[in-house]
Amino acid sequence: MTQATFEKEITALLLIDPYNDFISEGGKLWGRIKTVAEANECIAHMLQLLTAARAAGIRVFYAMHHRYRPGDYETWKYTAPIQKGAWSRRTFEYGTWGGEFRAEFAPQPGDIVAHEHWCSSGFANTDLDLQLKRHGIQRLIVAGLIAHTCVESTVRQAVELGYEVTMVKDATADYAEEFMHAALVTNLPNYASAIVSTEEVINSISSLESLEMTAH
Repeated sequence: MTQATFEKEITALLLIDPYNDFISEGGKLWGRIKTVAEANECIAHMLQLLTAARAAGIRVFYAMHHRYRPGDYETWKYTAPIQKGAWSRRTFEYGTWGGEFRAEFAPQPGDIVAHEHWCSSGFANTDLDLQLKRHGIQRLIVAGLIAHTCVESTVRQAVELGYEVTMVKDATADYAEEFMHAALVTNLPNYASAIVSTEEVINSISSLESLEMTAH
C-alpha cells in the first residue's frame, strides 16, 4: 500500500452512514457493532477525521442509506436480504431519532449530502458521482459504516468510476472481527490505493495546513 498524500482541491472526505441507529447508544444496530467499534475507537476516529478535514479545507461528502418509510418495500417484486432486514427492523426510520445523523456528524454549510441509496453502494441510484465530479473531486478518503457492506460496496464502485480511494481502517466497524478482516484485509486491498490509520491520514492532512500557512 502506498502512503496517503492529498491535494485538497481534488480530495474529499466521504462519510458513510453516521446515523444514530448505527453509532449511538440505543441505536437499533449499535449493539451489533459495539464490540468492534469500541475496540478500534471507530467513532472517535471518524470525528477526528471530520474535524481535520474541515480544518484543512477538504470538502466533506455524505453517503447515507435510505431511511425507512412505511410502504417502501411492500409492493416490490424483489427485495434483497439486506433490504428485508432494514424493513423488519425499520432501520434508520425517517422522522425518528435513529434516522438522524449523530449530532457530532451533522452536516455543516458547504458539506454535500448525496441522495440516499437503497442497498449498499453510495453511488447506486444517487447523485454522489455527479456531485463529486461537479466539485472537481478525484480522490476520496472513506470512513463510516459498515465495513463489509456499504463501505466496501461504495469503495469498489468509486474505483470503477475512476476515483482513487484511501480507506481509513480504524474509522469503520462491523458486526464481527472476521467481517472486518474480510473487508479490510481480503477484499479492499484490491481496490483502495491505500488502507491506513486515522493518525496517518490526519498527519497528511495537517501537513496541507502547514504548507498553506507557510505559503501565506
